[in-house]
Amino acid sequence: MMQNNKIKLFLVDDDALFLKSLEIEFLEHANFDITTFPTGELCLSSLKDRPDIVILDFHLDGISKGAINGLETLDEIKKIDESIPVIMLSSQDKIDVAVKCMHHKASDYVVKSETAFFRLKQIITNILHSQKVEKQLHWYMDRM
Repeated sequence: MMQNNKIKLFLVDDDALFLKSLEIEFLEHANFDITTFPTGELCLSSLKDRPDIVILDFHLDGISKGAINGLETLDEIKKIDESIPVIMLSSQDKIDVAVKCMHHKASDYVVKSETAFFRLKQIITNILHSQKVEKQLHWYMDRM
């Protein structure tokens, strides 16, 4: 995790153009070690590499109609390691979709738009800050 102060980020989206543009944005504006995946299955097979954060598309059926979708991928990630934060990403601007993702233990939900990258960056900053505070709290609690 976070080797050389780089945040290990998995990006999972079946839209190759969006995936590449998101990867470029993260590489240009922050200190990330990025791995991209066009399917949930490929992401799951690489979880042994211990990502710090996963950004996961909601649908994931553009390459293979039989592929598992984002929610199924999210559920599998949480079965393997519940501590990995997963941010769901979708073109659907529907509250019920966002709520469903949160019920499946997503850390947050972002609608694909012109501001998606900035929102993702803000959420990642918040997640990392919360993790740092939690580690400090555990450190202090262990010494009491």
